[in-house]
Amino acid sequence: MVIGAGAAGLMAAAWAATGPRPVLLLERTKDGGRKILIAGGGRCNVLPSQLDERRFVTDSSPNTLRLMLRSWPLAEQRRFFEEEVGIPLALEAETGKLFPVSNRARDVRDGLVALCRRRGVTLRFETLVSGLVPPGAPGGPWRVELEGAPSLRAAAVILATGGLSVPTTGSDGAGLRLARALGHALHEPYAALTPLVCEPPPYAALAGVSLTARLEASVDGKPWRTEGGFLFTHRGYSGPGVLDASHLAVRARRAGTPQPLHIRWTMHDAAAWERLLGHAGGAGSTLVRTVLARELPERLALALQADAGVPGDMTLAQLTRDGRRALIRALTAMPLPWTGDEGYRKAEVTGGGVALGEVDARTLESRRTPGLFLCGELLDAFGPIGGYNFYWAWATGRAAGLGAAALPAGAPTA
Repeated sequence: MVIGAGAAGLMAAAWAATGPRPVLLLERTKDGGRKILIAGGGRCNVLPSQLDERRFVTDSSPNTLRLMLRSWPLAEQRRFFEEEVGIPLALEAETGKLFPVSNRARDVRDGLVALCRRRGVTLRFETLVSGLVPPGAPGGPWRVELEGAPSLRAAAVILATGGLSVPTTGSDGAGLRLARALGHALHEPYAALTPLVCEPPPYAALAGVSLTARLEASVDGKPWRTEGGFLFTHRGYSGPGVLDASHLAVRARRAGTPQPLHIRWTMHDAAAWERLLGHAGGAGSTLVRTVLARELPERLALALQADAGVPGDMTLAQLTRDGRRALIRALTAMPLPWTGDEGYRKAEVTGGGVALGEVDARTLESRRTPGLFLCGELLDAFGPIGGYNFYWAWATGRAAGLGAAALPAGAPTA
């Protein structure tokens, strides 16, 4: 029995059905796969075109994480979607993401549902699981308690209910509560890949301005950085680069420790800006803002000038050494002011979750309660924007499905 028809749950059910037992997939919503439908602006970035394992975040063992990631290599995942699910993928070169050629997220969700049905999975929607009772004796059945309906029995249970992010899709943390109730150790969940806010918002007037920028921080004394889209909002900041950095701010705020984030607004370093704002920037009568506007959105250029104390009508000839240094700091290493985040409401994923050491890295079977398998966002790992978290869902869902399918014969069927 698979609980949850999201990305990991659909994948788990499809692979569990390769075993000898019938598979029942339970889902609380009327159709499942809600996060698939909204991913990538309704296009669904199914996979990244390349995978950097170092970009995953976990509080568990990095070695265990790597074992799980390598259980289903990227090339094999792509081949599965194109050949088994029947969804050809195309590279979006500027982002490095793989999207369905149709650019329709619904095709991904519907394709996975159709694959489950072809493999014999029974899907039961609008069914809410309220409790799990493990077998009273080795090899006995699990009892799956339902809200407003008789309980069910299963030889094995795959928990794939997701985390707490985007609760409107049906993610309410039920699986985390069930796992904790069964004795599993959890790293405290938190909102990840979520927009940041600043109250009061110093750059509200820039709402809607977007560009590509680099965010930098120091994590455990080591330099950390990410590059990506940056978007000013009425309350703060969003865009892929901000989302990728947000967990640093969220975790720091939760721990009550400061986490400075610095931003470089272009790919130019301090030396490059020194040249641009010196004689190479143009004639001495050239306005500073003219030089900045060649590299930045004009509204942002004016705001950075103001932050640096450089008047908007100042020319290169009038720019003092101190003024140039202040402006270069604002351009290349500006502290990004933030006070909070948008939380789970807008988070792409949940950080934290069931510690990876709580499951067998190969089969994802619980080390505490045999016959229970955990996968997807429930587990303590997430990656950056760009298909990484679907990769994690597909890989762990498949491993859990195969693990359940390989249980010894003789246990009761669903």
